[in-house]
Amino acid sequence: MIAIVDYGMGNLRSVEKGFLKVGLNARVVSDPRAVDNAQGVVLPGVGAFRDCMKNLKGMSLIESVVRSIRKGKPYLGICLGLQVLFTESEEFGIHKGFDILKGKVVRFQINLKVPHMGWNNVKIQRRPPIFDGIQDKAFFYFVHSFYVVPDDNDVVATTTDYGITFASMVWKENIFATQFHPEKSQETGLRILKNFGDFVRKA
Repeated sequence: MIAIVDYGMGNLRSVEKGFLKVGLNARVVSDPRAVDNAQGVVLPGVGAFRDCMKNLKGMSLIESVVRSIRKGKPYLGICLGLQVLFTESEEFGIHKGFDILKGKVVRFQINLKVPHMGWNNVKIQRRPPIFDGIQDKAFFYFVHSFYVVPDDNDVVATTTDYGITFASMVWKENIFATQFHPEKSQETGLRILKNFGDFVRKA
């Protein structure tokens, strides 16, 4: 079973429907034990980094999610689920993240509309397993005002241009995390969910 972590923020049902559509057993859960028992963990989210961390802490979910990642369990972070992997965010002051990946989350300082919202392409820098069958420069759906700046560029899997070039996906071993929303990205996004399910099965 793939656990979709419910901490009171995010597009949970559309993520769940996406997994079900490609024939995968994924369930929305808010119990830390369900996260511990799952074969794979998905952390979606939209909204503020500070509120995300506060809710995760209040529901005792940080420990189970971090423990799962450190054990090598496949993890898919979506939007905020990408950002919280990093050391800290500057959104509404400085707030600490999981610190599993070193780096920070910063706001767009560009002469374009913020948030970055709508379809944009992603350029593959290193092809992760969940990009099997996906073309370079494929289009995905974004909605965000902040982006991650990893200390180690080796974790960057894809980049996207929006006034600047930013990391739109990171990948390190069992960790996959996207700034874009696969669940809103039609057939290409569903392919990512299916590929993640295949990775979970093989793990």
